[in-house]
Amino acid sequence: MSYILEYEPEAVADLKRLAPNIRKRIVSKIQWLATHFEELQPTPLAANLAAFYKLRIGDYRVIYEFDRSLQIITIDRVGYRREIYD
Repeated sequence: MSYILEYEPEAVADLKRLAPNIRKRIVSKIQWLATHFEELQPTPLAANLAAFYKLRIGDYRVIYEFDRSLQIITIDRVGYRREIYD
């Protein structure tokens, strides 16, 4: 069963700043995440991002949170791995 995807305005802005080929690759992986979420072990973050999880797509990261009971994944930020955690 697929999860519902929600995008925060910051994540939408992050995606718009990316090159079209990178954006397509990331959005495809996010959709894959929503479809296969029950099969995965989410990767938690630490410190000031402790309530969030990450999805790795090459050198890019997607920061997200989820609610299993509502089956919703919220995409909070998308960016290059060196810049996303600032």
